[in-house]
Amino acid sequence: MAIEWKEDLAVGVKEIDTQHQELFSKVNALFDACNTGKAKEQINPVIRYLQDYAVLHFGAEEKLQKQYDYPEYASHKAQHDQFIKDFLELKEKIEINGVTGLTIVQLNQVLVNWLIKHIRKTDKAFAAFLKEKGVH
Repeated sequence: MAIEWKEDLAVGVKEIDTQHQELFSKVNALFDACNTGKAKEQINPVIRYLQDYAVLHFGAEEKLQKQYDYPEYASHKAQHDQFIKDFLELKEKIEINGVTGLTIVQLNQVLVNWLIKHIRKTDKAFAAFLKEKGVH
């Protein structure tokens, strides 16, 4: 299942929005790999890239949160940490069992649902905080 970037997901902080769009692109590449006959060749590199990019993106957000003394830093970081944990568990399942219908459903839950929910609620709250501090 592909996910589509929509403007209502924009948080209004250019660096974060650009990174979110890149995450969406990589999630879509992962689903494309799952849904093609080339999944075996493509899935592991895409998963590795997505994992690395998520860590990079979360690190950038957390750096900004520390820099501006964001009061919800611990909660926000805990959500990032849980995402990475869930993603790594799913990655391990794929490495052991390959791509199955169940793993595609789980990918959808872990990646798409979490990412959209996190952006709409948690990241938008952080972006509003940054805007109050004059960061765009």
